[in-house]
Amino acid sequence: MEAKENTVKDMLHYEKKCWEQSCERIAGIDEVGRGCLFGDVVAAAVILPVGELLEGVDDSKKLTDKKREAYYELIMEKAIAVGVGYVDARTIDDINIKQAARLAMKKAVEALHISPDYLLVDAEKVDVPIPQLSIIKGDANSQSIAAASIIAKVTRDRLCKGEWDARYPEYGIGIHKGYATKLHREQILALGPTEMHRRSFLGNLLTEQPTLFDL
Repeated sequence: MEAKENTVKDMLHYEKKCWEQSCERIAGIDEVGRGCLFGDVVAAAVILPVGELLEGVDDSKKLTDKKREAYYELIMEKAIAVGVGYVDARTIDDINIKQAARLAMKKAVEALHISPDYLLVDAEKVDVPIPQLSIIKGDANSQSIAAASIIAKVTRDRLCKGEWDARYPEYGIGIHKGYATKLHREQILALGPTEMHRRSFLGNLLTEQPTLFDL
């Protein structure tokens, strides 16, 4: 029991510092899909109530699909505000993935119906005039950022398994979520890239075909 309590306290370390400074509307910010070959990069901003403890909420990469879905519903129920931002493949190609991820984060903050007092951001800076702190591995060290990582991940996964997979069923998007798996690379080589593939990510794939399947 003590170990669980310490974990919760650690996940609220940054939030408590903000609460002590009378910042009540703290938005955690994170993105998902940065390393994908296909589809939007998606970011989320989540404001949870002061003192709210969501036991088990952690970096979305550490959770199973089932747990992520369950925590998604819990976060949506408990949160004061949730915003989601999307940046498509064409824009990623135009401005590069780092800038696209930052833009998605900005859009997520702007989508909040309540203006935050302070931002806790996973290893990035958001281009908005709001005080903020960039935290390395923030999704594993801040409950607010972890909540945002879950919202972003579930939102993007649902698009992959639903709308995007239905649009391009031959590519297996619902299976690999747009990442560079063997199946995905094989289908790109066999069928060519779609409009939702990030052309700037495909250079090596399309020019190094002889060695591709030895990787």
